Amino acid sequence: MSLIKKYIVDIRLIVFISALLGIQLDINTVLAESLEEKGFNLAARSDRSDRGFGDSETEMTMILRNAAGKSASRTLRFTTLEVPDESIGDKSLILFSTPRDIEGTALLSHAKMLAPDNQWLYLPALKRVKRISSKNKSGPFVGSEFAFEDFTASELNKFKYSYLKQEVCENLTCDVIERTPLYDNSGYTKQIAWVDSTDYQLRKIEFYDRKGSLLKELIFEDYRIYEEKYWRPHRLVMKNLQTKKSSDLVYGEYKFKVGLTDIDFVKGRLPGLR
Repeated sequence: MSLIKKYIVDIRLIVFISALLGIQLDINTVLAESLEEKGFNLAARSDRSDRGFGDSETEMTMILRNAAGKSASRTLRFTTLEVPDESIGDKSLILFSTPRDIEGTALLSHAKMLAPDNQWLYLPALKRVKRISSKNKSGPFVGSEFAFEDFTASELNKFKYSYLKQEVCENLTCDVIERTPLYDNSGYTKQIAWVDSTDYQLRKIEFYDRKGSLLKELIFEDYRIYEEKYWRPHRLVMKNLQTKKSSDLVYGEYKFKVGLTDIDFVKGRLPGLR
């Protein structure tokens, strides 16, 4: 019996038992509630499989491609500080080192849940730290196909979930989950995520714009495991399906528990970073 058929049989059994006990249940209501719970539980399992890393840093290359295939690259460092409380988002910092005209450009993010994320962009040419408005987080980050919100929107409690189906993805089996942003001013009406049922890692996300049309597709590739428990993709490919542009993030090796603290993630330090 397939997973979906078994799941429907289980739901009908619940309704049948409830009828014997004199309890009136609507199967559509039960099914909808169960699918939401299943979607959340699968997303939570994926998110929590990564908990406990403390802090990390890695070097990255960002490759920008236009519709004609012409490319340009940038190098940057990405650091993260985990916040153990799931009701509070993690902190992260992106710092560009090349090309020379954007050297020292930095994006500091303090992820929130339903409240607007705190994000600050330092632009060396202007010698000022600019706070990113909550209404502008759907805009492109330094000309890439990644939006500002894409760097903080993976937090579990930012979404409402619904389980859709299970299907083959590459050589794996994936659970397909719809997640709807609960935070204000998102550039997306919904996202469809593929999570593999073996290692519980994201394999693909589809992003739908404010008109409900498919906008972008993010592919996670080259997963590697660290310390026998922390999975990290080493290549992210974001394709804009409307403009035909794309952006890759190619990661180097990760280092964990390098001693980062809250003081490394304050906006006052951004002008002095190199």
